[in-house]
Amino acid sequence: MDPRDLPGGGPAFPPMHDPDTHASGMTLRDYFAAKVIPEFLELCGSYATAAKEAYAVADAMLAARE
Repeated sequence: MDPRDLPGGGPAFPPMHDPDTHASGMTLRDYFAAKVIPEFLELCGSYATAAKEAYAVADAMLAARE
């Protein structure tokens, strides 16, 4: 199974032993949002707005991989 087909783009740090196991933890979507949120925290007036914008960027990054 291609990790890009998993919800949220699959795990950000996939397990090395068995790619078919269900990984827990941070998804690639969460990782992308975490990387861009510092910029939005400086630009936006609230945490909620910054989070919304960061996830919009993360979604665009995942879409660009297709």
